[in-house]
Amino acid sequence: MLEVFKKYINDKTSLPEEDLNEILSYAIIKKLRRRQFLLQEGDIWRYNAFICSGFVRTYSVDDKGTEHIMNFSPENYWTGDRESLTNETPSKFNIEALENTEILLIKKEDFEMLCKKIPLFNNLVNNILHKSFITSQSRIHSNISQSSEDKYNNFVLKYPSIANRVPQHMIASYIGISPETLSRIRSQATKK
Repeated sequence: MLEVFKKYINDKTSLPEEDLNEILSYAIIKKLRRRQFLLQEGDIWRYNAFICSGFVRTYSVDDKGTEHIMNFSPENYWTGDRESLTNETPSKFNIEALENTEILLIKKEDFEMLCKKIPLFNNLVNNILHKSFITSQSRIHSNISQSSEDKYNNFVLKYPSIANRVPQHMIASYIGISPETLSRIRSQATKK
């Protein structure tokens, strides 16, 4: 599992082996079974988490019991609750394994120390955060400006591997439409 993380880091930047080994010395390995939680609403998130294998979703549940999926995180993605981590406040989200999953965790204080000590790692983290912000911004724009059909088509184009790994009702939740609307869109697409 550490090899997956090493490969990810080496593909993104050229860290000296000693720096990479130092980062790995702070790694905590966590294995989740399908449907097991990494984080539950109300808990404080205290880690930076990298998905080595498997797949998780981050979601909230409203007062009516409706799930709202914020993120899907397959292998080679980072996951967590940035607001809870930064502000040390109870999380509004749940993070649940959709498949058996192996995760590399680094405690917040250790991660911050590593970023200060290893400039190349800090640059990598900043690049990841910038890309994540841009992705979030694009998603918000899509949700307020695109039709349901366009949101679905763009999701399938952008994330084909995710679209094949999750149930349709979860895709509907992620793109902000009802499962019935998604079913109608898919039905119309097969008739074309």
